[in-house]
Amino acid sequence: MPMKRLLVLAIVALFAMLVPIASADEISNTKSFRRGVTVEAIRQHQAALQAIATANNGNRLSGTSGYDASAQYVADQLRSVGYTVRFQDFVFLLVGDRTPPILQQISPTPTTYVNGIDYATMNYSGSGDVTAPLVAVDLLVPSPAENSSTSGCEAADFAGFPAGAIALMQRGTCTYRIKAENALAAGAVGVIVFNEGNPGRTALATGTLNPPLFSLPSITVPTSLGNTLRNGVLNGPTGRTIRLRVDSIAENRTTRNVIAETRGGNANSVVVVGAHLDSVSRGPGINDNGSGSATILEVAKVFERQDRDPRNKVRFIWFGAEESGLLGSNYYVSSLSEAERAKIKLNLNFDMIGSPNFVRFVYDGDNSAFGPPNATVGPPGSGEIERVFRDYFASQGLAVEPTPFNGRSDYGPFINNGIPAGGLFTGAEGIKTPAQAAVYGGTAGQQFDPCYHLACDTYDNNSNVVLDQMSDAVAHAVLHFAKRNLTKDPLVNPTVAPDSGSGGGGGLHDDHDHATDR
Repeated sequence: MPMKRLLVLAIVALFAMLVPIASADEISNTKSFRRGVTVEAIRQHQAALQAIATANNGNRLSGTSGYDASAQYVADQLRSVGYTVRFQDFVFLLVGDRTPPILQQISPTPTTYVNGIDYATMNYSGSGDVTAPLVAVDLLVPSPAENSSTSGCEAADFAGFPAGAIALMQRGTCTYRIKAENALAAGAVGVIVFNEGNPGRTALATGTLNPPLFSLPSITVPTSLGNTLRNGVLNGPTGRTIRLRVDSIAENRTTRNVIAETRGGNANSVVVVGAHLDSVSRGPGINDNGSGSATILEVAKVFERQDRDPRNKVRFIWFGAEESGLLGSNYYVSSLSEAERAKIKLNLNFDMIGSPNFVRFVYDGDNSAFGPPNATVGPPGSGEIERVFRDYFASQGLAVEPTPFNGRSDYGPFINNGIPAGGLFTGAEGIKTPAQAAVYGGTAGQQFDPCYHLACDTYDNNSNVVLDQMSDAVAHAVLHFAKRNLTKDPLVNPTVAPDSGSGGGGGLHDDHDHATDR
């Protein structure tokens, strides 16, 4: 055999031997960095965010003092290890509670209900403090199928409705706004809508009346409380007298993104690591998204303390007003020139990674499990980011599932501008299946995060087990992509194997359910 051919075969054999070694190196190269990012330190950041919320009306809503204090905390922590921090201010329309709402049953049995658990203010609700009889409007209990109830959808539903009463209606075929407008026309002084009652539509739904600001105080309640309040009545007086108070706001406010980047790294090759810092108005948001925010904060601090020497510039961003519709990330991406956007090689997004009834979800970057119309087609390279996460978890013997790449968190504006993205998620309002419970533990038939968008999303609403696992994966991916030669390796990897199966459909993170109106 000619010597040249022998040499070629030897090189091929050597390459075949080196491929698995290189894959193992990809994991081992981040080991000491992962060890430096501890769940104890992340929990300390979450405790600080909880204390901020407690001192500021129980939340960290963008445009309020609670959010401003959260942004300052992140900035102070970053500066303590040497980062230069900048705030990116922007103006947005703040819609929410100015002060906490009140729902009480005055008679026959005095009862005070809990904001964020028993009820929630609808977006664009009007303000008011009313005490009045509660009257059921054309309820359908049980509702035979989703969107079957027409309660409050037609003016005729209010025939005989006594002016000056509070209207009790049911979610269903028409929008919340249509129900509320019909109630107003009938002389109602307040609006309560309970969830329809079908599987998946029993919990507290965060509804919206849509702009402009409505004139009556309006709230939603879960099916269970709706059934209690209706007192067996489907249409007419329920025999209950209710106090309903809402102090709402819809006005322009200023909020900010917090931005810091590594001193080293190629400024023409940037990795953006992001998480939203704000909560909803109903609670402190310590999982959503104190978990992601605290994790990337600790990753950034360890990166600097260990004096890592990145090949690429790593830019950490804590986004504001995500809960108002991805406003901070949209503002950031739209503020970049075309040349600056071209420098960003990829985005890593971490939104809710400590859910107590968790599943380990990885964004379906190559759309092999979901794809249109259930998810957005990710820019080329997103599948390679997914591969890095999947390989990491496989190396640790941890199962994962894909979750739709649907743009419902702050990676959305990046992929909409052709920037590859990926990230992790442990579940929100989706329901854990028996199959998932068998793999991940927890409780089948319950939400991944039972306190999603509620007042109980506190420091205690957390799984240390999954937060530890996910934060290690965050650290691995950040360091891996910080060191990777992204100028010569554009991430596109057509040889990546498709996801196995299309399970995990419960992983949808509809972080903007409040933007739906029925």
